[in-house]
Amino acid sequence: MKTYKFEAFTSDIEKNIRDGIYKPGHKLPSVRDLKKQYHTSVSTIQSGYEHLIILGLVTSIPKSGYYVAVPSIPNKKNTLRDNPVVRDAIFERNIEQITTSRSEKKLAEFNVATPGDLIISQKLLLRTMQQVIREKGAGLLRYYPTNGSEDLKNNIIKHAAGYQTRINPQELLITDGALQALYIALSAICNAGDVIAVESPCVFSILEVIRVLHLKVIEVPVDLVNGFDVAFFEKACQKNKIKAVVITPNFHNPTGILLADEVKKELVKVIQRYNVAAIENDIYGDLNFSGKRPSTLKSYDDSGLVITYSSYSKTLAPGIRLGWLAAGKFLERAEQIKFSMGSTVSPIYQETVNRLLDTSSYDRHIRAFRMQLAKNAHFTINLLSTHFPKDTYIVPPSGGYNIWVKMPDQVDMNNFYHQCERIGVKFTPGYTFSFSAMFANNFRIVFADKYSSLKVKALELLGEAVS
Repeated sequence: MKTYKFEAFTSDIEKNIRDGIYKPGHKLPSVRDLKKQYHTSVSTIQSGYEHLIILGLVTSIPKSGYYVAVPSIPNKKNTLRDNPVVRDAIFERNIEQITTSRSEKKLAEFNVATPGDLIISQKLLLRTMQQVIREKGAGLLRYYPTNGSEDLKNNIIKHAAGYQTRINPQELLITDGALQALYIALSAICNAGDVIAVESPCVFSILEVIRVLHLKVIEVPVDLVNGFDVAFFEKACQKNKIKAVVITPNFHNPTGILLADEVKKELVKVIQRYNVAAIENDIYGDLNFSGKRPSTLKSYDDSGLVITYSSYSKTLAPGIRLGWLAAGKFLERAEQIKFSMGSTVSPIYQETVNRLLDTSSYDRHIRAFRMQLAKNAHFTINLLSTHFPKDTYIVPPSGGYNIWVKMPDQVDMNNFYHQCERIGVKFTPGYTFSFSAMFANNFRIVFADKYSSLKVKALELLGEAVS
């Protein structure tokens, strides 16, 4: 049997992975270190790592290195239901029961899906704002066009064209963040009592907008490997008059799953077949860990039924309250609703984001930001897989900054959250991601900030307390 030079080190790494010495998410030795250790060439080391990637044991992050791959989660049948069920948008328990801390300890807060102060480009943002203020002066104190700055909209359209998403200038509205865009989209399509479809699990903020608008929901399972269950959704469309579906195809919150292009195309065919509007949340779309920026549902739609929205609070800073909505065929109604909510979005934010998009600053920032997120994701997975109970399921994200975790069935979750409070760790509990109180053994962890030694120690202590 033919042997390869790289087997001298790949066999050692493979053994360490299979023996559990190297845990999922663990950063592996660099090419330079292995070259010195095994007295071989760079090309041999790179070929060996490529071999381990093909075996599914290793993953690569550009400009960061090689990591132990996270094994796929067993594709268990989702216990949500076999048939679509229409529900009232009412939560059985309040999110404040767990996510509002009763403890003065705040060692490790992993419950807020916003970039932390230590990894956002503070100097870039403040410098750009200062430039804008000097140049625009008192003009920033006046109302801007109701639908937003034309220059900003043109730059958003140009950016979207880079990932094959065509946006008509006339359909684009600048909004006060992503949630306002979602509220406008749902209000433009639906009336109180209408039925819409949502992902399950689905981020709490989206569910809260749905509740406020008094809509009824059908929860569509999100498979932990393939994502949104299009076949289940079509079955729901056959049995119910569904007005809209709200979906995050790119790096879904909370699972981090990326919907494949083939699935996106199939979903667009279904909404066109049943005349259902798709409200596409693309706030994490720029935060891919590897490969090219993913496409959107809007990339494959020519009917105007896909409404896409996004925001810069996830990619720049949480205080940048600026989003956008490509309203498709629902533009006229969306414009009316937008006007009733306030005639303009902060001129300073509009000009700042426009300046970043108009230069290479935004792209440079995004490249560095998503690489930091990728490293944080692998570091977090390594901590969880090393210190938490053996049968803990971890969904490896493809982008964004959320990890979806399922604790073993035998873990007492009341005790788990008691230990969280005692130690000073805050997650978002799984049951808040559904109107049906599902996912009791799940939680979401956000990794969008740098790890301090205290945060690392807190996760280690928590894992020991529940193992």
